[in-house]
Amino acid sequence: MQTKALVAEFIGTFSLIFIGAGAAAVSGNLVAVALAHGLVVMAFAYAYGGISGTHINPAVTIGLLVGGQIKLGDAIGYIVVQLIGGIAGASALLYSLGANAGSLGATVPAEGIGTGQAFLIEVILTFLLVNSIYHSAVSGKAGNLAPVAIGLTLAACIAMGGPLTGASLNPARTLGPALFSDAPTAMSSLWIYFVACPVGGILAAFVHRFLTSED
Repeated sequence: MQTKALVAEFIGTFSLIFIGAGAAAVSGNLVAVALAHGLVVMAFAYAYGGISGTHINPAVTIGLLVGGQIKLGDAIGYIVVQLIGGIAGASALLYSLGANAGSLGATVPAEGIGTGQAFLIEVILTFLLVNSIYHSAVSGKAGNLAPVAIGLTLAACIAMGGPLTGASLNPARTLGPALFSDAPTAMSSLWIYFVACPVGGILAAFVHRFLTSED
């Protein structure tokens, strides 16, 4: 495993949480939040794609692991630094916002959204994100525009799912803010995102395998 790749994953995940969760904490405007996340992913895919692949998301790493795009040892390293990066990003955001931190952009199910509904939404949205990664970046079909396709997919998913579950699609995105948030359900709902998002990534790997098989 290359140290440079781990550093790239840490910086990318840190930035995603600091800017993405920061946009949610500061503005609360859905369009701003969706664009903040999508643009960070797009920018870092261009900046660090050649170094680490810019997963910056344990669900993406797990999905690519199941599809044979990354080795197990490397995947474990990626996930560890992604989670640490998420916590560090949330810590920096908490310090920066101080008394104005509030929920810190934590991703939690909205009032009226049950556990099963939140789980299904996160599975579907994460599937769509990892599906975009497989069919634009991994396949090479989108060429240099793959980061744009992925960033736009993430922004679109947040535009739809943000009011319902916070549209995490990313355990690291959920973990960091949850640790420091004043949202009452931030920690109790953590498991939803830690299970549902990887499930969505795994489903995307299976669908990619099926659609690209020669049978």
